[in-house]
Amino acid sequence: MGCCSGRCTLIFICTLQMVLALERQVFDFLGYQWAPILANFFHIIIVILGLFGTIQYRPRYIVVYTVWAAFWVAWNVFIICFYLDVGGLSKDSDLLTFNISAHHSWWSEHGPGCVRREMQQAPGVRTTESHSYITVMGCLMDYQYIEVAHSGTQILVALLGFVYACYVVSAITEEEDSFDFIGGFDPFPLYHVNEKPSHLLLKPMYL
Repeated sequence: MGCCSGRCTLIFICTLQMVLALERQVFDFLGYQWAPILANFFHIIIVILGLFGTIQYRPRYIVVYTVWAAFWVAWNVFIICFYLDVGGLSKDSDLLTFNISAHHSWWSEHGPGCVRREMQQAPGVRTTESHSYITVMGCLMDYQYIEVAHSGTQILVALLGFVYACYVVSAITEEEDSFDFIGGFDPFPLYHVNEKPSHLLLKPMYL
């Protein structure tokens, strides 16, 4: 009963992680954040693997998910440090785009309440865009705190997944060991035939 409850909880956690990862992947694509995009892709694959292992009673797959959960927590801690400028990191750098482009988080221009001020191109100047971006004003929350909130949520769910994955692996392993114990020490297996000694069947008859 406990294993079933743990499995159901882990299935729910994996499903929630899938939803959160897909939501985050969309906004990372919009912001051209290539490093998070790759991390999210691997995260989705491993979560699917963990979900499959939980449903199909495959503890090895769940162990892989558990190891990844620890890495995922470390990755999101790095993202939090990046956006809070901790340890020499800077949110204004191009680290998350592999220095390929100067794009930043999609939330930096499209956060709650943000209004972009744009300047129309000057007459006689030909550019590929009809206007150039100047600044963003009126944001209810700075974009780095939105990213930190996303990473904090990922850490919380990953820690829950880690704990329940360890519990499910332990429960499945104990069940398998108990089945092996019963089968290995059963003195009367199903295929055993209790034969009578032949000397009991061949009694001499006296007339």
